[in-house]
Amino acid sequence: MSTRTVLHPADIARALTRISHEILESNRGPDNLVLLGIPTRGVTLAERIARLLSDIGGRPVPVGALDVTMYRDDLHRNPTRAPHPTEIPPGGVDGKVVVLVDDVLFSGRSIRAALDALQDIGRPTTVRLATLIDRGHRELPIRPDFVGKNLPSARDERVNVRLDEIDGVEEVTIGS
Repeated sequence: MSTRTVLHPADIARALTRISHEILESNRGPDNLVLLGIPTRGVTLAERIARLLSDIGGRPVPVGALDVTMYRDDLHRNPTRAPHPTEIPPGGVDGKVVVLVDDVLFSGRSIRAALDALQDIGRPTTVRLATLIDRGHRELPIRPDFVGKNLPSARDERVNVRLDEIDGVEEVTIGS
């Protein structure tokens, strides 16, 4: 089994900074933004991006977590998924620009589940997608608005995002 590191800590930080600038430029500032991370690592990435947006934009940006477990279409194959709490920031999502944040975009099924979950919570003005890694192989017509790194990969390869807050190490690896 061969594994190689494709992003080191400085690369991850640079990608998140770029994503943050792109979000602010696209939204013309921090007003009306809400970030919702998809557990597990998407929440950590959303919190980091929110800090960067606050530093760059001069105002705090609300951040929360959107659990998609019960909205997934593969629960019958993976019934052991443990739900995580959904935490919507005060002020909700109605009329807001919601940026969904995930670590790796692959088939698009998690994002489809996130859109379904978001529909049950409220009605944002716009929904955008930010992902640290876009590895292709989409099964659904879903495309990210903000990408840290496009990482072409084979279907059977595994992309692992590890973050200090969760894993005690900061890296993105790919291997078979």
